[in-house]
Amino acid sequence: MEISNKEKVIALLKSIETGAQEPVGYINPHKYIQHNLGVADGLAGFGALLQQLPPNSAKVNTVRAFEDGNFVFTQTDYNFFGPKIGFDIFRFENGKIVEHWDNLQETSANPNPSGNTMIDGAIEIKDIDKTEENKTLVKNFVNDILVNGKMEKLAGYFDGDNYIQHNPNIANGLSGLGKALEYMASQGITMKYDKVHKVLGEGNFVLTVSEGSFANKPTSFYDLFRVENGKIAEHWDVMETIAPKDESKNNNGKFNF
Repeated sequence: MEISNKEKVIALLKSIETGAQEPVGYINPHKYIQHNLGVADGLAGFGALLQQLPPNSAKVNTVRAFEDGNFVFTQTDYNFFGPKIGFDIFRFENGKIVEHWDNLQETSANPNPSGNTMIDGAIEIKDIDKTEENKTLVKNFVNDILVNGKMEKLAGYFDGDNYIQHNPNIANGLSGLGKALEYMASQGITMKYDKVHKVLGEGNFVLTVSEGSFANKPTSFYDLFRVENGKIAEHWDVMETIAPKDESKNNNGKFNF
């Protein structure tokens, strides 16, 4: 029986840990476009990366997996050249993986001020019939608040102060978000979102992929939101500094969806 694209991705990621050969067959050997700038293009680039790993060092636990059309996106707890939290996006054509994007951040050693880790929290996918509605809500939130700074609209996206936060440096609630932004401003640290490149969703979960800067460095932002009753209820994220072009091992760009 043919397994789902979501199951193929979970098996492929797990094979980084186990060394299983079969899941590599889910990648189209003639077309695999790589957007991780530290990895060479194609299946050969993926293989070369795996060969660099110290033996038996990799650990892969995919915590959440979602499907949106030809895309599968996952949130994974890695030990991959050190502990990292990662979001991966895979695009399929005719049942084979043909393209990959990701964002990786070193795992925080401690929970955030509210005691949440970067990966705990709700997992169950609900409200499949509201996928498009929820994608629109989240896209509007990121554009209104993070890109355009329309802070007068902020409260309308939330149910009071009920907001569970998994960013390692920010406490729960709008109050926690406000305090973190004030602290960053006092330290002269700017976080700027310039453009939303992709919005993917399944049910009550929506992932946005955005480009901007953090502390004046070009940055890729992957934000996962859980929506409940038309409001943003929970948030996970991974930020990664974008490598300069002269250090890139492929020419596909970090985004280019």
